Amino acid sequence: MAAPSSLHDEPDDELVRRAQSGEREAFAEIYHRYHAVVYRFARMMSGSPAIGEDVTQETFTVFLRDLHRYEPKCSRISTYLYGVARNLTRSGLRRNRRFVRLDVIGEREPVANSDPASSFERSEERGQLRRVIADLPSRFREVVILCAIHGLSYADVAAILGTPVGTVRSRLNRGRRIIAKRLREAEGRSDAVPRRAARCVV
Repeated sequence: MAAPSSLHDEPDDELVRRAQSGEREAFAEIYHRYHAVVYRFARMMSGSPAIGEDVTQETFTVFLRDLHRYEPKCSRISTYLYGVARNLTRSGLRRNRRFVRLDVIGEREPVANSDPASSFERSEERGQLRRVIADLPSRFREVVILCAIHGLSYADVAAILGTPVGTVRSRLNRGRRIIAKRLREAEGRSDAVPRRAARCVV
């Protein structure tokens, strides 16, 4: 969806005000700003690009439906959208345990490197890391994705999850330890984690 250029520089609060007054272009700009991060989160939580797309569309449908009740002073748009996407994804996980994780795990992202062997190695490491994250219990997986991959602060993640900051910190540390342990096991040795993969989450 193309965003109107006249709204590119508007702050989120103003976009919400204008969207609440009925300006469709303002809502389109909100969608333009945030649909990619919502999709990435939903895709990694569910393990499926198709489910990620469905959750993203439903998240913005919910936001549009409840727009008149949304208060920017209570939470940022990103916090609200992450929270809705998280609830929708968790509901889906409870309904259907058989998500197609290989849809995500099998993706190959291009690597700007002239050495094909090195590119393949990095691709394999990313795939291994995705498998490990996908297999984490959801309470650890969501914190790893939000903090370590999306780069949100402990306070922001605590607001999204409705938990104390200390709980976020504890779950992130536990999730990282599980990831490191499983990566070591996958490598067949107990003394090292693949460096490039480790940097993604540590």
